[in-house]
Amino acid sequence: MALNLQVKVHPVVLFQIVDAFERRNADSQRVIGTLLGNLDKGIVEVTNCFCVPHKEYDDQVEAEINYAIDLYDLNRKVNSNEVIVGWWATGHEVTNHSSVIHEYYARECNNPVHVTLDTSLQGGRMGLKAYVCVLLGVPNGKQGSMFTPIPIDITCYDPEVFALQLCQKTMGTSSNRPKQTHPVQDLAQVAEAGNKMGSLLDQVLSYVEDVLADRVKPDNAIGRSLLDLVNSVPHMTNEQFSEMFNSNVKDLLMVITLSQLIKSQLQLNEKLTLLTSV
Repeated sequence: MALNLQVKVHPVVLFQIVDAFERRNADSQRVIGTLLGNLDKGIVEVTNCFCVPHKEYDDQVEAEINYAIDLYDLNRKVNSNEVIVGWWATGHEVTNHSSVIHEYYARECNNPVHVTLDTSLQGGRMGLKAYVCVLLGVPNGKQGSMFTPIPIDITCYDPEVFALQLCQKTMGTSSNRPKQTHPVQDLAQVAEAGNKMGSLLDQVLSYVEDVLADRVKPDNAIGRSLLDLVNSVPHMTNEQFSEMFNSNVKDLLMVITLSQLIKSQLQLNEKLTLLTSV
């Protein structure tokens, strides 16, 4: 059953792991922590995590279990839907101490997953892997265990996609000082998304024309993806699309207007409160 699991990690989890690694003690080789999320139909969705202080020696591991329990209880008060689904560690491989740590999380949840994030950037990228621990041995004989890889992907909510796109705009600077950026207005986001979609469509059309002209060898996987893309587009006339688009834009403008009115009213109430208190 455990081998059929699939892990989906949200970007905020990766940011928290990297932040914990950057804040680690000088004598720490790696950092570990608890993974929080939910399990549904064989898919483990990791939405949150926290670091667990620990020390590793040649023959033992010391972890602050009470700290992990208290932090999990506090998180449950604000995120009751998140439960323990496994644990994470920095590094590119499973170590000798991983089985000892995994035994603790096996008591906290069924079939815990183990996620590793390679913060040493071997191969020029931050490798992300997931494992489950499978018991080995014969009945009534000596038992052992083995960490077996399972599929892992990165998934995003819509707000996370917007945050990642905003973070990408801070890249590309040659100085040590990070590039600053600010969220754009809603209509500007619509225009930016439209321009990006137009650019992607141009790339698709260019690829299709090259395949038809025998300039590029066709790829069946890309062809199936394009077919699914075409089938996913609803069939409507230009007039129906314009009406739908204009209706959505009107709704967006109404939301922007109402939010600005609420903001102005709150600022006015704040100033009135200050005047009455004086």
